[in-house]
Amino acid sequence: MRRKPLADDALDAIDRQLINLLQDGFPLSNRPFAEVGEALGTDEADVLKRLASLREIGAITRFGPFIDAAAMGGAFSLCAMAVPAERFEEVMTLVNAHKEVAHNYERVHHLNMWFVLACDQPSGINEVADRIEAETGIQVKRFPKLKEFFIGFKVSA
Repeated sequence: MRRKPLADDALDAIDRQLINLLQDGFPLSNRPFAEVGEALGTDEADVLKRLASLREIGAITRFGPFIDAAAMGGAFSLCAMAVPAERFEEVMTLVNAHKEVAHNYERVHHLNMWFVLACDQPSGINEVADRIEAETGIQVKRFPKLKEFFIGFKVSA
């Protein structure tokens, strides 16, 4: 589903602190959400409720670990498609149904749908991309990683 910009009042101060805090790491403990709550002056139940709400309204697209498939013998590939505007929602739903799709973005470009495939075997990239092509009738352009660059990316909420 496409997301619209959030209303100015969609996030309160604790929501913003939560987003900022979780971008710096996540506690590894028996009760990590309780630790996060304590740091924010709230409790575990409130943190869990807020994360669910942030996901629901689209302030965050996911919450979870990012696993390096390539380090475990798998592969990543950036992919792009030229999707007719009238089919964008349909194709997005088909693409996103594949568990190997890490994230998916709409761009203002001839290639207007960009997504990342993460597979546990390098051969999985072509297998999944071929299935997406068969399901949609649209070519999936594949841009495999040639070199990895590590950058820090943090968005201040």
